[in-house]
Amino acid sequence: MTNDIKNIIEKFELGYVFTITDFPMAEENPKGVSKILNNFVATGYLRKLSKGRFYKPKMSKFGELPPDTYQIVKDLIQKDGKIIGYITGYSAFNDFALTTQVSAILEIGMRKEKKTIIRGVYRIRFIRQDNTITKENIPLLRLLDCLRFFKNIPDTTSDNACQRLIYLIKELNEQEISKIKKLALKYTPQTIALLGVILETINSQEDTSLLFKKLNPITVYKLGISNKILPTQKKWNIQ
Repeated sequence: MTNDIKNIIEKFELGYVFTITDFPMAEENPKGVSKILNNFVATGYLRKLSKGRFYKPKMSKFGELPPDTYQIVKDLIQKDGKIIGYITGYSAFNDFALTTQVSAILEIGMRKEKKTIIRGVYRIRFIRQDNTITKENIPLLRLLDCLRFFKNIPDTTSDNACQRLIYLIKELNEQEISKIKKLALKYTPQTIALLGVILETINSQEDTSLLFKKLNPITVYKLGISNKILPTQKKWNIQ
C-alpha cells in the first residue's frame, strides 16, 4: 500500500495540500493510510501543514516554499463545491498593492465568526461577513474590507493607502459601483463613510445619499487622511 500511496502523491502538484480522503484505500483502511503519510513526514518526503493535512514541498533557489494561501485554507472557504468564505485582510492588502509587507496572519471572511486556528506558521483568523458571499461579490467584499480595516494597513501612510483605494474604486464600472454601495450598507460606519467620500471625490455627481443617511451625524472617524486627498471628508466626519 505504501507504493500505491506514493504513486498517487507523485501525481499531485508540489504544494498541493491533501488529506487521507484523497486516497481510495483510506475508505477501508484509514488508520493504515494515516500511518504511512505520517511516516513520509518523518522521513522528510512530506510536510505536515496541520493535523491530517499534508503536502509535498516545492523547492526554489532560495529554499523550500510553503503551500500557497489558497491551498492552506481551501477547506475553510469551500464546502461541497459551495463558496462559504474568502481570503481577505492582509492578503487583500498585498493583492491590491496597498502594502508590500507579508504577514503570517491569514484572514477569512465568512458568515459566522470562528475561533482563530493555527496551520503551520500561519495564524488564521475569521472575520464576520454579513453580506451573501458569492464568486461575483468577493472582489468587492475584499475591497470593502480594506476600507473597514484601513487603519491596519501596514508599512504605508494614510494618504498613500487612500490614494491607492481611490484608484481601485475608480476602476469599477457603473454596475460594480452600484453593487458596492449596497454591500457597504452591512459594513461598519467607518467603511460606509470612507466609501462615500471616496465615491464623492471620484465623481461629485455620484449619488451617495443612502450611505450618508446610514451614518450617525455625531460619530467621528479619525483616519489621518489629508484634505488634499479627500476634500469633502469633513462632511463625512472623517478627520
